[in-house]
Amino acid sequence: MLVSTGKAKEAIGVQLIHEQVKRLSDKEVEKFTKRYEMYVASKTAESLINSSIFLLSKAVGMAVNIKDIGAYQKELRNDYIINKELSNLAGNLALKCGRFLAAANAVYITTKHIDFSPQLSEQIHPSCDEYGYPLEGVEEVPGSATAK
Repeated sequence: MLVSTGKAKEAIGVQLIHEQVKRLSDKEVEKFTKRYEMYVASKTAESLINSSIFLLSKAVGMAVNIKDIGAYQKELRNDYIINKELSNLAGNLALKCGRFLAAANAVYITTKHIDFSPQLSEQIHPSCDEYGYPLEGVEEVPGSATAK
């Protein structure tokens, strides 16, 4: 399949054609299979790490104000310890829950596109508190929504 899609070079490091595949020895097939398994594991771990860091930064951003979310995410991605531990976690998840990873990643991707910022159902006039009651000592502006 890798040969048919043209992804052999990317996945196993060697560009092969169908005739070459037919002539591979069992030892060579095993070598390329192991390379492909490492490629898939690496791509899986990378995807899970990126999704986890994105969700973590969103969750932290909901609790505290982060100056530059992009720089924060980049620093988390570049941290050796975080990457090592998340990679181990991703590997364990892939071994134990392999078929469920697609669903979990779909949830991650969906979550990335959700706006978690608080939404106000209607605009409150500046002369009113958060419940819509007039503030004491604040004069209403003629022609405003709250003026009678």
